[in-house]
Amino acid sequence: MIALAAYPQLHLIAWNRREDELIEEQEALALYEANWRFVAPEQMEEPERQLLQRLIQQYGHGVLNV
Repeated sequence: MIALAAYPQLHLIAWNRREDELIEEQEALALYEANWRFVAPEQMEEPERQLLQRLIQQYGHGVLNV
């Protein structure tokens, strides 16, 4: 489970959810993919970059579908 509040860009694209909400990892990747146009990758901090890379490898088979 991923805490939205721990990842600023993910929290930004999940604006309609509670800040303290936990989501499944597959759902997090789906949010990144569906809302990539609203993500500012250059503003991602290292922990969020690492999370995204792990999600891409584990659930996206190495591909971010944007």
